[in-house]
Amino acid sequence: MSLQQSAESTARTLFTPVHIGPYILQHRIVLPPLSRLRAQPGTGIPSDLQLEYYTQRASEGGLIITEATAIASSARGYYHAPGLYSEEQIAGWKRITDAVHDRGGTFFTQLWHAGRTSHIEITGSQPVTASVDPAYWADANNVIDAPDGFKPVSPHRALDTDEISTIVEQYRQAAQNAKRAGFDGVELMAANGHLIDQFLQDNVNKRTDRYGGSIENRARLLLEVVGVLVEVWRADRVGVRLSPSNSFNGMGDSDPHALFGYVIQQLDALGIAYVHLIEPRVKGADTIAESQPPIAAQELGKLFRGPVIAAGGFNPETAKAAVSNGVADLVAFGRHFVANPDLPKRIENGWPLNPYDRSTFYAFDEHGYTDYPFYDASQSDALPAA
Repeated sequence: MSLQQSAESTARTLFTPVHIGPYILQHRIVLPPLSRLRAQPGTGIPSDLQLEYYTQRASEGGLIITEATAIASSARGYYHAPGLYSEEQIAGWKRITDAVHDRGGTFFTQLWHAGRTSHIEITGSQPVTASVDPAYWADANNVIDAPDGFKPVSPHRALDTDEISTIVEQYRQAAQNAKRAGFDGVELMAANGHLIDQFLQDNVNKRTDRYGGSIENRARLLLEVVGVLVEVWRADRVGVRLSPSNSFNGMGDSDPHALFGYVIQQLDALGIAYVHLIEPRVKGADTIAESQPPIAAQELGKLFRGPVIAAGGFNPETAKAAVSNGVADLVAFGRHFVANPDLPKRIENGWPLNPYDRSTFYAFDEHGYTDYPFYDASQSDALPAA
């Protein structure tokens, strides 16, 4: 966060305009990537439900980032997750980007390779990762959305060094496809234990080639991918999402401060649009505490001179504090945006929030997805706040 941004922070609110690259946002409330498993099963083509969902949550001058979107069929992690590698998928996303733009929104897509967090029934071949760890697929808690329901991940293999360039080129192609689909920019999924994160953190990465060992080597894949995204889009239209303190999907590092400090400094030097930091109070789908301060943004955000998006377990009050105190430039809401398609308006006007129903987060249909009500200001019997 820049000195100028810090000096201005005392006057900032969630509804002070902010720049993300070339785009001027009218508020700082972000819909982050949320895997909701509503794409057409198997094909990864965006569905009519997704069209309705994103259109509902689009707002004038608001930033939306798609759910994790696979860069190739071999990169998929969930049977009902969308992709951006086929003509049908590109056309499906174009319908949605047009609708979001019609409502005045700015729309980025998150490019994703699941790595070992997958199943051979989804990828068509053995899932790949940085290093082999049989304990990961032996753990029954590591489950994914498969054709016949949720099941444990399948055994994975380590990528050969000469295979990694193919992965990088898949990201390049997906970035080009994102342009054709009408997106305004791309975010790299480098968080939550998926492929890029599997290379970053030494709890998983035990490689001895140029992609393993030192922090510089473990960050190499991330920076190579960011490099091709920048070539396609320009730096100011590329964001990166990181989870510095997240143990989800078997993650962990012996020195996370040094690792993520290095990564953020490298991203800062590239001049990318933003960094998106997940707070340690969220672990996968679980929220540990909404009252805990945003540690990741507070400690690592100061290393990045551009906008910082903080995500994970925020409520309206903690979000307001994070922005006004200069800890974050924007705040992403997951569960509350799921349950409140008009969340920016509710926060701006002090209206109560719909409670969310966690049991419907991954239910494959409209329930808990597109059927949450907008606030009716003419009604006095609003739902209680979550």
